[in-house]
Amino acid sequence: MPPRDTTLAATTDAVVGQSLFNSVGCVICHVDTLITDPMGTVINGGAYTVPAALGNKMIHPYGDFLLHDVGTGDGIVQAGPADTANKLRTAPLWGLRIRSRFMHDNASLTLGDAIQRHTGEARDVIKHFNSLTDAQQQQLITFLKSL
Repeated sequence: MPPRDTTLAATTDAVVGQSLFNSVGCVICHVDTLITDPMGTVINGGAYTVPAALGNKMIHPYGDFLLHDVGTGDGIVQAGPADTANKLRTAPLWGLRIRSRFMHDNASLTLGDAIQRHTGEARDVIKHFNSLTDAQQQQLITFLKSL
């Protein structure tokens, strides 16, 4: 993924926006930092062993890569039980600033629209986002544009 826009990320609006991103609950699914499994860890049912180059690395994907129901699922079962039919893997937000369409279906043309389309498990998070002032919502979007 492309590096973060550090100039934009350092602005007051982006810094405040990141704090708002965390406080409204976006970070519940869009986790900012993950650490890869240690070198030598066997994963995928024994099909892969984590090499030294990928072990114990800190990454900032802004996504937990887990399945969640955010109200935009397509009804396709995700290699698991039937309750996964309307769940989608949390898309990482890293590199978001170079995209022109958003969400898994690319149907959102703005970040504001993408945020509003989150329902299901994200319903309370969207309520918190909607309770922000217009200026605060724009600060959160500025933060997203820095990713």
